[in-house]
Amino acid sequence: MRSSASRSVAVALLLGLGPLCQAAVGCPFCDVVGESLAMRRDAADIVAVGEAREGVKPGPDGFPCQTFTLGQTLRGTLPPESREVTAAVSGPVEGTALVFGVTSNAGLRWSAVAANEAVLGYAAAAPVTSLPTAERLRWFAPRLEHPDPAIAADAFTEFGLAPFEAVREAADAFDPATLAAWVDEPGIDARRRGFYGLAAGIVAAQTHDARVRHDLVAALRAAIAAPADDFRAGFDGLLGGMLVAVGSPSLDEFERLGLFAPTARAVDQRHLLAALRFAWESLSDTIPHDRVAAATARLLDAPVVAADATIDLARYRAWEPIEKVAGLWETLGRDDPLVRRAVAGYLDACPLPAARGHLERLRAADPERLAAALEAARAPLARP
Repeated sequence: MRSSASRSVAVALLLGLGPLCQAAVGCPFCDVVGESLAMRRDAADIVAVGEAREGVKPGPDGFPCQTFTLGQTLRGTLPPESREVTAAVSGPVEGTALVFGVTSNAGLRWSAVAANEAVLGYAAAAPVTSLPTAERLRWFAPRLEHPDPAIAADAFTEFGLAPFEAVREAADAFDPATLAAWVDEPGIDARRRGFYGLAAGIVAAQTHDARVRHDLVAALRAAIAAPADDFRAGFDGLLGGMLVAVGSPSLDEFERLGLFAPTARAVDQRHLLAALRFAWESLSDTIPHDRVAAATARLLDAPVVAADATIDLARYRAWEPIEKVAGLWETLGRDDPLVRRAVAGYLDACPLPAARGHLERLRAADPERLAAALEAARAPLARP
């Protein structure tokens, strides 16, 4: 029998996964990448206003760049020889830009983003990153859905990258009626709508006004039950909002909506699994871990998420569903190597004697497939 330390390594490494319980970001469903303007501003040695002088061309590294003439400096001191610089851009810039200079071993490296007068004023006024995160978020909250798309997107980035607890702390900056409207507004960008659903749940959980709570939860329920397209971006955020607002009873609501059924839409079940992971990582104060594990085990019958649900159960060290997990080898695992990989990894990590018995049975019946599945389970997953 392996030691508990060995089994801990098995859970993290045999399944090819890193640690589960990392600090959750403000919107764990939004896939926000990059940095906000304030983050880039405060990380730069020089920030200046520039004017594009030519179109996009490939830089030495093959990535697009443009030449800018620099004028007003917002941060740092511009060297006399740096009035005209070549800066990396993500897309063509016409006219004014915000240009960032960062010192590297090769000297100043420049990058730029398009910026009209409103964006320049916003970037200059945004609170410094050294301030407490919740305090900063209160400044950005009114600028979500700003008429200028660049400002709205940047404010959303600030929330998407902030720690979840900071978003909770800054919940008093949201207007409940506005959140309820955004959750129900089809024209809202679907990814942001998911965050607004999560924010609505946070406000609903914190408010002492029964009417406000009722309206926010009603908006979430209506959005979750509404007909959906094939992609349904942001649905995981809406489910997360319900988990925050209602706690454990929301799992019963998801059951009544049929989200755990094997016949549920595959994309909805992927969103549900993401919401359950969020609940495990961030909501243990209102939803016990055993409830989350039991709900995750309900998804073992769903072909599209069975492998991922099995891996999550191993990460949770939830061994109660071992018989159901082992049974997947002969059912969904018959034709799906990912399911076999997950089952083998789960059984290999499980400390229960029953796991050894199942492994011996599978080894006797199908030694080559089990060996291949165990080898795959012990190999780290390739990361993008």
